[in-house]
Amino acid sequence: MHFRSIAAKLIIGVVVIGVAAWGPTPWSQSNSGSAYAQTRKAPGKKAPRKTAPQATPKQAPKEQVRTPFTAEEQANAVIPGIPDARAWGDSDADFRRLLPQSNGPWLALSGGGADGAFGAGVIVGWTASGKRPEFALVSGVSIRALIAPYAFLGPSYDAQLRENFESITAADVFEDRATGESLLDSWPLKRLIEKRITPELLAAIAAEHRRGRRLLVATTNMDAGRRVIWNMGAIAAQADDKALNLFRDILLASSSIPGFFQPVEIEVEAGGKKFSELHLDGTVTAPFFVAPEATLGAGGPGLPTDQLFVIVNSKLSSEFMMPERKTMSILSRTIGTALVTGLRVELLLVASSAQRLGISVNAASVPDTFSQPNRGLFDHEYMRALFEFGAERIRDGSAFQPMPPKAPELRTSTPP
Repeated sequence: MHFRSIAAKLIIGVVVIGVAAWGPTPWSQSNSGSAYAQTRKAPGKKAPRKTAPQATPKQAPKEQVRTPFTAEEQANAVIPGIPDARAWGDSDADFRRLLPQSNGPWLALSGGGADGAFGAGVIVGWTASGKRPEFALVSGVSIRALIAPYAFLGPSYDAQLRENFESITAADVFEDRATGESLLDSWPLKRLIEKRITPELLAAIAAEHRRGRRLLVATTNMDAGRRVIWNMGAIAAQADDKALNLFRDILLASSSIPGFFQPVEIEVEAGGKKFSELHLDGTVTAPFFVAPEATLGAGGPGLPTDQLFVIVNSKLSSEFMMPERKTMSILSRTIGTALVTGLRVELLLVASSAQRLGISVNAASVPDTFSQPNRGLFDHEYMRALFEFGAERIRDGSAFQPMPPKAPELRTSTPP
């Protein structure tokens, strides 16, 4: 089998589901233990191949030469005309410029999306329960950054979360064609983002930003090797074509999985010199984002909230699975295990720090008891079951569990 076709089977489980969660079409491989674990195609079905229209520009052509810049210029780089567009995600002083001016709970959406139907179901079910709060801050990482705007804007956008639940395909996300920078070409995802992120959507986000609420998205700056937190409301408030294109580029960058999708160039300026940074998947530096480590650490200044909700679109315990003795099967199983472990560790650290700061943390994740079999890509029966499961759990009050300052058990889930 061609290597790119094998790679597509792995990456499709990471990306397609999160994009579909805009009108959530989440799915995952049964017994995968993670959104990033191995997936398989339904027997006899092949993802349709799309050819990019000539008018669709390819990102970073092979012959393109980047303007050189120094570490000092990188440290001082800003988005021209939008001074509060972003902050370093590992700097407390920088991050504090982005804090909300309104009171209320915060919501953090984790990266990893193959079980994203659960999170979408929780959000929509929360509305139906009549108990969904208005969040002062919503943050999204990786593919979850794509649905963060709708979670931020509130119940009136729930219908858009459900839209296209059964229509998304792999061809809407990538073309099985290598570029000079990646195994797959993400031009279809770029085009989908352009369709979904409209001037009207930006206007709604800008209005909420002016009320003091904040929508944040994380990317990884490849040049600096650091996490960047984007103030999406401040960008939306700029209300011009440049801001619209930047907003779209950030969402694409946060969803661009290293090696599989192209990194995204973002133009910045330092001391009158313009140059382009390379940004990619926010999960590289943050499974989910609440605040810089220094803010949450011992002696840190704390946060202007007393309640944090985290939606983890995964199980927090690895499921039993016998991978085939093939490179991609072993690699995908390893990636899935590593990412689930990383989520557990991050949740523990955030919960421990938050308790010290007087912040209650409640986390929702796919429980071990969910056992609906997944019979392949785009198994709509599985997607609907997981979506409704999340919605039912939030309605009956069992979705979110308080996080105690102790490590989750590192074990294989017990079969039902």
